[in-house]
Amino acid sequence: MKPVALIYCLAIFLTITLGWTGVQGQSVQGQTSSSRPNILLIMADDMGFSDIGCYGGEIHTPHIDQLARQGIRFTHFYNNAWCSPTRASLLTGVYPQQAGMAVLAGQKPGPPGPTQGYLPANCVTLAEVLKQAGYYTALSGKWHVGEYRPHWPTDRGFDHYFGLISVAANYFDMTKTKSPTVVRHMALNDKPYTPPKKGFYMTDAITEDAVHVLEDHSKSDTPFFLYVAYTAPHWPLQAYPKDIAPYRNTYQVGWDSIREQRYRKQLRLGIIDSSTLLSPPGEGIHPWESLTPARQQEMAAKMAVYAGQISHMDEGIGRILDALSRSGKADNTIVIFLSDNGGCAEGGIWGFDKRNNGLPPGGVDSYMSYGESWANASNTPFRYYKKWLEQGGIATPIIIRWPAKIAAERDGSILNQAGHVTDFMPTFCELTGARYPATYKGNTILPMVGESLAGVIEKGATDPHRPIYWSLNGHRSVIFNHYQLVSSGGKDPWHLYDLQEDRSELKDVAGKNGALVKKYAGLWDKWAKSVGVDEKSGKDGGE
Repeated sequence: MKPVALIYCLAIFLTITLGWTGVQGQSVQGQTSSSRPNILLIMADDMGFSDIGCYGGEIHTPHIDQLARQGIRFTHFYNNAWCSPTRASLLTGVYPQQAGMAVLAGQKPGPPGPTQGYLPANCVTLAEVLKQAGYYTALSGKWHVGEYRPHWPTDRGFDHYFGLISVAANYFDMTKTKSPTVVRHMALNDKPYTPPKKGFYMTDAITEDAVHVLEDHSKSDTPFFLYVAYTAPHWPLQAYPKDIAPYRNTYQVGWDSIREQRYRKQLRLGIIDSSTLLSPPGEGIHPWESLTPARQQEMAAKMAVYAGQISHMDEGIGRILDALSRSGKADNTIVIFLSDNGGCAEGGIWGFDKRNNGLPPGGVDSYMSYGESWANASNTPFRYYKKWLEQGGIATPIIIRWPAKIAAERDGSILNQAGHVTDFMPTFCELTGARYPATYKGNTILPMVGESLAGVIEKGATDPHRPIYWSLNGHRSVIFNHYQLVSSGGKDPWHLYDLQEDRSELKDVAGKNGALVKKYAGLWDKWAKSVGVDEKSGKDGGE
C-alpha cells in the first residue's frame, strides 16, 4: 500500500472510531440506521451538458452511462453557473448570496455579506445536518467555499476530508501552479497536506480517498454521506498519455461536426426533443474548415486531453462504485452525479496557453484551457458557457440511482422535472429523516429555499417548481414554469424564452409578452433585494 494510502486509512479509521455522532441503530423519525439511505454525491468540475455519453457525448464514460441505465436522468436541472456559488448552494440549500459565496472563494475573505468568500454561521451544511441525524460524513475532493480555517470542511460538519481546498491546480504537481497572487491549498482532515512529488495525479488521489472511505466504513451500520468533488475536467488540460491516446483522431473532424453528432444523439436518447434546435456557433467561433492544418492539430489535441480527463474521472467513478458494491450497501445508497456549471470558455476562442514552453497539451509542464470553441460543443445544444445564466451556463446533466426505491421499470428513464442545487438539502432531509435546524451552535439559521424532490425520485411524477433565481457578476435570471427571463446586465434588456418550445433560447418573446416580463422582473427584483443584490448595479453586494 502506498504511504499516502496508509495515512488515509489511519485518519479515516480514527475519525470513524472516535468521531461518530449518534448511536448505531438509533431511530430518527421512525427510521433505523440500517434502513436510512446512504448518500454518494459525485460532482464534476466545468463539464458541459453534452460531454458524457448518456447526454449525447462521444467521450467514453461507461460507468457514468451505466448509472444512467440503472437510474433516472433529469434534463431541466440547474446549477449556479460558477464553481463556488454552485458548491455553496449544493451544501447549504440556500442561494449563494445568502451563503456568502456570490463570488469565488478568495485568497482573502471579504467583509460579511453576499461576497465574503466563505460560508457564514447562519447557514448549515449537508454534513452538519446529516451528522446531527447520526450520519458519518466525508468529503473527498474540491472544497472551494472557504480558503482558511475555521472555514474548512472539518469545521463545517465533515468527519473526514481529503482534497483541494482551493481553486484549480496542476493535476500532477501543485508547486507548478503557484503564481504571485494565488496559492493552492490541500488538506487531510484539519491539517495542511502536501502531495508527493512523484506518482500524484489529482483525480486519482480523490478517487483513492473515496474508495478508502467506503472500504473503512463497510462494516459499520451507521449510514454515510460521501461527497466526491472532482476537479476534472477543469483546466489545466492535463491527463495521462494512455487516456489521451484513444482521442488522438476523434476531434480532427472539428467542433462543427462534433456539435452535430452530439445533437443528433441527444435527439435519439430523448435528452431533447425536436422542438429544441441546435443553436448557431458562438459569435467569433471560426468554422473548422477555415483553420490552418496547424491550428486544427493544436485544437484537436486540446480536446483530446479534455476528453481524457473525463474518461479518467469515469474510470475513478467505476472504482468507487465497485467499492460501494463490495460493501454490500449499493442497494440502499442514493448515488448522484452532476456538474457544477457549463463548459468553460475562459481563454477566448482558442483557449489560453500559460507557461506552455512550446509543449503539447497534457503534461505536467503545460498549462492550458480548451477555449470557447470547444466549450460551445461541450454545451450542445445550448448557447453560452460557465459564468453565463443562459442554458449553456446553468443546465447540468444529473443522474440519480437508488435501487431500493427507484423501481427497475423506471431504470433509464428521463425526466423533464425542474430542479436546482438548493433542492439537495430538503430532498436529503426528507429521505433520511434528518431535521433542518432553526438554530445551530447558537445561531439562527436561514430557512431552506429549495424544494424536496423526494417524490419525484421515488415515484417519477413531475411536479411544478417554485421560481429559481440567479445573480452572477451582473447577470440576472429567473426561471418559473416553462419561461426563463435573463439579462447579461448593464444596458442589456430582459430577454424572455419559452423553454418548452425553445430550450436553446433562439427566439426572444419578450416583445410579445410585456406583462409576463414585468411580472417576472418584479419577482427577480423582490428576490434580489431579499438576498442582498444591489438592484441598481445588479451586482451582488453592490460591488
